[in-house]
Amino acid sequence: MTTRIIVADDQEDVRVGFRRILDAQPDMTVIGTAADGTRAVELARHLRPDVLLADVRMPGLDGLEVTRRLAAETRVIVVTTFDLDEYVHTALRDGACGFLLKRSGPALLVEAVRAAMAGDTLISPQVTVRLLRGLTRRPSPPLEDPLTAREREVARLVARGLTNADIAAELTISPGTVKTHIAHIQRKVGAANRVGIAAWAWSSGQVT
Repeated sequence: MTTRIIVADDQEDVRVGFRRILDAQPDMTVIGTAADGTRAVELARHLRPDVLLADVRMPGLDGLEVTRRLAAETRVIVVTTFDLDEYVHTALRDGACGFLLKRSGPALLVEAVRAAMAGDTLISPQVTVRLLRGLTRRPSPPLEDPLTAREREVARLVARGLTNADIAAELTISPGTVKTHIAHIQRKVGAANRVGIAAWAWSSGQVT
């Protein structure tokens, strides 16, 4: 199966560069590009891509509004130059499947698309480290632990950044079982995605 991608960015050189990187992958193809958020939404609703890469700062609708409008329909990965916590929190809260800094490089861009297709969320390492440091600095009372022993193991591994396949290998269980555990964990701790699970694990002291 070929992953169909739309690239939305107001800079032509970025659109061209991303297209070159993604089209070079045997399992990916860029089916359209947009120079503003309004056009990105129109294209996505017409072409039904598997993944949309959205810059944060674009004319018309910005990438965060594009995420809010499209996250229920397609996998949105936010890609930006601006490393601001406000952007990260808003994008992930509204359903983004990834948050990348443009300086992260082509390999991480490709990995983020593959992670989104696998149901995972990839965040640039620089952003992840800062977010987790912020959690560990913030004093908070112990959180109630509603998880089973196995679910706690899975949550810890998610917080360490392991994929479903990695977790399955680590715990000698099937990837399908991992996916089921993650769904249960999200429901029990009120997490919208894997990042929410990681945040809960760090805040509750499951990971140090």
